Amino acid sequence: MTSVTQNKPSFFSFPHPINASVARAVAGGVVIMAVATIMFDQPWITLLLAYGFIARVAAGPRLSPLAILVTKVIVPKFGLPYRPVAGPPKRFAASIGIVFSVTAAVLALGFGLNGAAYIVLGGLIFAAGLESVFGFCMGCQIFGFLINWGVIPASVCEDCANFSQRAKRMAARGLRPDGSPLVD
Repeated sequence: MTSVTQNKPSFFSFPHPINASVARAVAGGVVIMAVATIMFDQPWITLLLAYGFIARVAAGPRLSPLAILVTKVIVPKFGLPYRPVAGPPKRFAASIGIVFSVTAAVLALGFGLNGAAYIVLGGLIFAAGLESVFGFCMGCQIFGFLINWGVIPASVCEDCANFSQRAKRMAARGLRPDGSPLVD
């Protein structure tokens, strides 16, 4: 007797595709937290930012309080649309967020260099702000360049490696590559 097993994603996996509306709302939360860190001179918040990025990279939205809030409350409450985008570039972007937030935490809490930490957070605010406000993901763009240069294997994200084919498939369904509806 043979057993049939399904390829169920493990707990420590990242969703693919991911909802761009969720990513943008989470980025907005990151901006709010980073700005609050600087405005109120509360460097301990960098620990929350770092944990959130680490949790999202490790397990998608399952362990991140901010991502849980967004997926369970914000998106349903405001009726934000489901707009599928590739998961691997978003995971890569969150990995860059780890670098920024952990660097800021170490600078502020480890060495007492709040000013330097806040400069690093300024970079995080800029990148997360672009994602939140305009839907432009700097980490995703870098990911695409790395695929094109052969640094990241194309097999990691077929949609990313062959974006023109994704654009054609999405257009045939009346959608832009980011999953938003085409507007005439």
